[in-house]
Amino acid sequence: MPGSLVTGATGFIGSHLVRRLGLSGEAHGVSRSEPPAVPGVTWHRADLRDAAAVESLLAAVRPDVVYHLAGEVDGARETGTVLPTLQGNLTSTVNVLAAAARSGSRVVLAGSSEEPRPGNGHAAPPSPYAMAKAAASGYADLFHRLWGVPYTIVRPTMVYGPGQRDGTKLVPYVTLSLLRGEEPRLTSGAKVADWVYVDDVVAAFAAAGASGRAVGRAFDVGTGVRASVREVVELLHRIVGSGRGPRFGAVSDRPLDVPQAADTGPARELLGWEAGVGLEEGLRRTVAWYAARQGVIR
Repeated sequence: MPGSLVTGATGFIGSHLVRRLGLSGEAHGVSRSEPPAVPGVTWHRADLRDAAAVESLLAAVRPDVVYHLAGEVDGARETGTVLPTLQGNLTSTVNVLAAAARSGSRVVLAGSSEEPRPGNGHAAPPSPYAMAKAAASGYADLFHRLWGVPYTIVRPTMVYGPGQRDGTKLVPYVTLSLLRGEEPRLTSGAKVADWVYVDDVVAAFAAAGASGRAVGRAFDVGTGVRASVREVVELLHRIVGSGRGPRFGAVSDRPLDVPQAADTGPARELLGWEAGVGLEEGLRRTVAWYAARQGVIR
């Protein structure tokens, strides 16, 4: 069996997913950076913004399922993010879909909870990143209708957990600051989101790739429970049990933030999936992971 191929396999979610797939069957990982050694995983290096490189990759591997998680993850509301997110999220996705149309592969896309959907009242995309993701979803549907490419879109809400090495993201930034005795400088903390643990998200991607009922569908992946940034940060402060208290209001709030929560019904009904790790337990596991590595991660 050709197995599966994971793009963005050295990223936060992708690295967890490719390890899981490598344990259960033949798995291929794609990255632009130097890949780690992972049991059961064959590695490839490719720039997915290059259509010829993507075509060559899928022609060589011919995977049953492509989990397309590679992308430019930047939710900033700045004009400088338009082209990088367009190329990193939309162009790369179109290249994957076009190559899949010829290789016969099924595609599972990583969408965004900030795309227009029932869980956010079909609010317009608030950032260049969300706009690129929304356009990518539209292209997936087009490739399905015109050329029969089977696709599924998984839209995680706010993902956190062990292995997130981007220190600009909220949970690693606050956790490492508190562990080092530093004062986290934050927004007002008013933003409300649905926080979902990375292992639960990986299980949802795996379920989407295995289910024929998921073809042509988009699924929210979250807990269905909202918590504000302030609530998450204060919970982290209690779990760490030391460090200077967070400084709310030191950074301006981002414009156009819309409260996010997952509509968990479709994933439960068609994938048999639901989140199993609650926020406090997930944060405790996350803090323990960073505490064991705080001298290494910067």
